[in-house]
Amino acid sequence: MPTSDLPRHPFHLAIPVHDLAAARDFYGGLLGCPEGRSSAHWVDFNLHGHQLVAHLDASMAAPQHHHNEVDSKAVPVPHFGLVLDWAAWHDLAQRLRLAATTFVIEPYLRFEGETGEQATMFLLDPSGNALEFKSFKDPTQLFAR
Repeated sequence: MPTSDLPRHPFHLAIPVHDLAAARDFYGGLLGCPEGRSSAHWVDFNLHGHQLVAHLDASMAAPQHHHNEVDSKAVPVPHFGLVLDWAAWHDLAQRLRLAATTFVIEPYLRFEGETGEQATMFLLDPSGNALEFKSFKDPTQLFAR
């Protein structure tokens, strides 16, 4: 990704994974994140201009998720993800469906017709880290009350 396409303030997030090969398949293959630097113990991924680092913890147990009800769905907490533009969200949802992805929450339109209407979906990576991808037809609704 050219420097001019990077977010103004890209975030850095480090997550534990039990298997670097599985992380590469998921983040690099399924999600299409280019790989950056790596070692035998970690891999950098370019998650739409943000630095996501998968750190190996071969002894890790599956994360324990709390769930909060949002729009009558059990949202896993903690989770992380991205707000994508409308077309990119739909492209990703289609790619994940074609790959027979198991979703925690299937892609759907949340808060339909209300303030904050958004498309959203939740899934787990191979190490059990929960991810959410969402999009707003109207990006000004991101922080709307």
